[in-house]
Amino acid sequence: SCTAVCSNEESAPTWPQTAVQELLESRAELLTEEGVIDVKSDDGYTSCANFLTRVDEASGALGVEIAPRGYRSKFSANYRALFPDSSRHYRVDVLEASVDQQEIWVNGEKFELSSEAIELAQGLQSAWVNVIVFLDQWQVADATQKPEKFELVNALFTFDTAWSKFENQYISELITIEEQARQLVVRAVTLEGHLHASEKLPPTPDSLEVEHQFVLFIAQLNSVANFKRKGRDDLGCDILESSRAELRPRLASPIGYSREAARILAGDVIASYNAMRNYFRKVGQCIEHVDPHLCNNAGLVARLVDWEETWEVGARYVKSKPLLDSVCDLVEEIKAAQRLAPELTTMIEDCDVELFMVLPRLVVLCFLDKPLGARTELVRSLLPHRFGPVSEGSGQTLRLDSELKVVYDRFKETMTLLTSSIAPASTPSVEARRSAWETIVRQAVIGEEADVMRHACLGGAALAESRKTIAELLHSVERWSLELQRHCPEDWNQCSAILVHCLTGGTQKDSPSKFQV
Repeated sequence: SCTAVCSNEESAPTWPQTAVQELLESRAELLTEEGVIDVKSDDGYTSCANFLTRVDEASGALGVEIAPRGYRSKFSANYRALFPDSSRHYRVDVLEASVDQQEIWVNGEKFELSSEAIELAQGLQSAWVNVIVFLDQWQVADATQKPEKFELVNALFTFDTAWSKFENQYISELITIEEQARQLVVRAVTLEGHLHASEKLPPTPDSLEVEHQFVLFIAQLNSVANFKRKGRDDLGCDILESSRAELRPRLASPIGYSREAARILAGDVIASYNAMRNYFRKVGQCIEHVDPHLCNNAGLVARLVDWEETWEVGARYVKSKPLLDSVCDLVEEIKAAQRLAPELTTMIEDCDVELFMVLPRLVVLCFLDKPLGARTELVRSLLPHRFGPVSEGSGQTLRLDSELKVVYDRFKETMTLLTSSIAPASTPSVEARRSAWETIVRQAVIGEEADVMRHACLGGAALAESRKTIAELLHSVERWSLELQRHCPEDWNQCSAILVHCLTGGTQKDSPSKFQV
């Protein structure tokens, strides 16, 4: 049938039968959805891409002139990679944009195409429909009624011209939109540069303001790009300042326990901040490679995830001196428990599942041992409904709810019994109490299946009573251990994570060996 069409033009070159036939066949394979060409589904997209390829090949075979595309030289590097020369390079996404993408959402912000772009989109759709209609008529016409070759050439040339005009306007507007979408990153890069320069000079109000602005931009970036966590935008410069204050050299602490845990948590805040700064220094050298949809930049998202995680801990713990003191106290107490029960060290090093049953148990016991000590603040923060206000005066008192008071009284009774029964009568009371405490801790770590009393120098009845008393206490403690975990699981998960992190010496996370945008 194609040969019959060509025979009407004796001076025309040989009709490119194969290219035209493949074009017709690819038209037949186009999928439609309610009368509109489907480019949304995988199969629809593939069939449309194949059709556009056949349009390009048929246009070349028919000698259809290519509309000028010199405008591509002004495209950004990313788009020059997609459109590297003046060939047609038809793309499904450009065609799709001419159908229904008159507004574009980037990083939660809406951008609209200009009226000129919309008008050109309508022109491309009109030319597209003309090509489709022409091919459909060709398929049903008999040999004597088929359109002339020049009609197909004109339809393809009109389509290519409309395509190039829309492509120019659409991609140019996309580039402008993307530049605006990258402004958070661009501004952060600029502020980091100012920070870097100001570090060589003494601090000034202006340099402090630059840092505040820089942290603000990190928070804004986090809110639009960090899809892996909460995307918080309320983590401010006060967290950074508290962390720096904690890391400043100071005299030996009078509180009686090490502040190593505090330095680890504060150091994490500073490390994640420095990692963000390092990212912006590097990305500033390849800003054109930043995906305007900021959540698509793997390197940026990884840095933001680490930043939010560490600064969230900073906001809750480093900024609050009572809570930070509580963590330091508990970490030191758990380290002491490791010395009493080496099995606990193995659990921590292996991050064994059993650790996460033992850890809340130890937190509750440590609170019961010194309810007016620093460690209490952590338990209060996790179970605030179980505590009344602390009254201060000549003697500090702690108000507990009635159920918590029951387990506290049981702990005191157990300690009294063990203090009097385990140690010889001549043992000083402080040492006797320590022996009783260590016995309870060892049993809490090792579990009911082990007998930490087997070496005690007690008679049968006294030994049995001590074992029974410890078992009953730990059974009561277990109820509170579960409440600690379940009242607010997110808070407990964060708490247990930082305790383990501090107990392992603040093991640093692996940093990527190769920079990623």
